[in-house]
Amino acid sequence: MRLSNSRRAGRLAAVAVAAACIFSVVSCSSDDGGSDGSAADSSGTKASGEAIKVGLFNPSKGPATQPGVTTGKQAAVDYINNQIGGLNGRPIEIIDCGIDQTAPESTVSCANQFVEAGVVAAIDGFNAESAAAVPILTAAKIPLVGQIPFSTITGASADNRVYFGPPPAAFLVGFMQQLKADGKNSLTLANADLPQAHQVFDGLMKPLGAQLGIEVKSVYYPPAGPNFTQLATQLAEGNPAAAGLMTAPNDNVCTKLAQSLRSVKYEGTVFLAACTDFIDTLGQQAVGAQTYSPFWQTPALDVTPAEVKGNLETAQKFIDDQSGTAGFYAYGTFSILADFATTVGNAKLTEYTGPNVLSTLKAVKDYQSFIGPKLNCGKPTSPNCTTEMLLFNVVGDKKTEPATGGFITPLPAALALIPGAA
Repeated sequence: MRLSNSRRAGRLAAVAVAAACIFSVVSCSSDDGGSDGSAADSSGTKASGEAIKVGLFNPSKGPATQPGVTTGKQAAVDYINNQIGGLNGRPIEIIDCGIDQTAPESTVSCANQFVEAGVVAAIDGFNAESAAAVPILTAAKIPLVGQIPFSTITGASADNRVYFGPPPAAFLVGFMQQLKADGKNSLTLANADLPQAHQVFDGLMKPLGAQLGIEVKSVYYPPAGPNFTQLATQLAEGNPAAAGLMTAPNDNVCTKLAQSLRSVKYEGTVFLAACTDFIDTLGQQAVGAQTYSPFWQTPALDVTPAEVKGNLETAQKFIDDQSGTAGFYAYGTFSILADFATTVGNAKLTEYTGPNVLSTLKAVKDYQSFIGPKLNCGKPTSPNCTTEMLLFNVVGDKKTEPATGGFITPLPAALALIPGAA
């Protein structure tokens, strides 16, 4: 469907989306950020005029949900529309479409709905099946925008997509090179038993481990959730130097696994993806664990650099105001939308279309991201605007610090072996 700027076409698209939502197995809704519980202060600038529609692939269905995406979306829309004046004065409207990460057809359905709605971009809410949407979005000239491409297929090409964070391989390489620097030579990690997990673990982790001189093992658990005692026992077998999760569907999984690893007396480094809730729940028992992130997180607020500390505090205020699920996925979704609104808004486009938005994002250079590193987008070989990542050590009660003092740059030679990573 060709995008149209006419109001009549917009009305017809809205009707089509409404019908698709009624009869589809996925869910979709529109969010204009006009809630009464706004965290915006009186000095903020409120957006007005015709809304700019943006789609969101929201993993809110099925066994592998990420509820923080909804919290982050709601908080970001409030911030963008009621605090910073939208995109060059116009409000953003999110067409929120719920997908099931175990059912690629739900992602396909959402992509078709976004085409009908006439969105100018589609936000990848950490969807492991995002590749299913790529042909549809590309044909409609709707760019796919995200933080981390959880699908290795999506991350392997720069065509019609931009990701503000590093590729998944950067976390693997950065984490393992730091393990090696700390004199640790064995690692066992678990993930949900999904196709993308096997691609990342079997296709990337083991070869990278071999290159870095680290023995790498993987353990899988059912997508609906593991038997945590059994999983902890499997992870602790052979007493690897580090064990835990490379990715997690939600913070609850990390917390329960951390407790179980302590209960089976595992003494190595507990590694828990990008989770943060376990730090609050376990308190002093969490000390010594490690997490990764593409951006600064609130447990490390005291050591967050000045250029992003204020933004992290702002994100915390808007996310807390939602009273929903917080954690990595909330802050990640908030930062995607904040960076999207800032970069596209600063371009002061006269016409908001998919191609114009894509060219704007591809042209981003030396941009200080909302709560992450500086970004340089538009690489011909990678959709990612950076390779830098943070590795946090839990150092005290509810406190973390970066293992190296700041961002880690993964070895370029290792990333160059992986399509789309460099």
